Amino acid sequence: MADLTPVIETMEHRWMRAWVNRDPKALKAITTKDFILLTASKPPMILDRPSWLEAAAKRWDCASYRFGDIYVRGLGPTALFSASLELKAAMDGRDCSGTVWVTDLWRRSMTRRGWKLAQRVVSRIEEDRELPKAIKSLQLWK
Repeated sequence: MADLTPVIETMEHRWMRAWVNRDPKALKAITTKDFILLTASKPPMILDRPSWLEAAAKRWDCASYRFGDIYVRGLGPTALFSASLELKAAMDGRDCSGTVWVTDLWRRSMTRRGWKLAQRVVSRIEEDRELPKAIKSLQLWK
């Protein structure tokens, strides 16, 4: 299978630029009908597609973004995208800028062979500097 990284990364940028530009038509075209955005908050919160499109157009502004390290894994007709994401954003005028971790599930359309975003999970990044070393010590493939 060919490396999907450039294809999925391009779709990610298209989706993020549509959010920055407050373009609900472009966001709708890129997402599946059953799209959800799940925040790893306490308690976790979900936005379905209509809620996300409305929020991105009117209440949840993204002024700029930048991806950090990017990981893409193809799994048949789906692809997983994970990356750190630095956002300059506000929700109802309240600053919610910062760096988060996103994990996106992309699904390939059987009819048009294009990719659509089915789910985004947004998590805060763990600040414990010892955790990556501890996880690395668990890796068997060193």
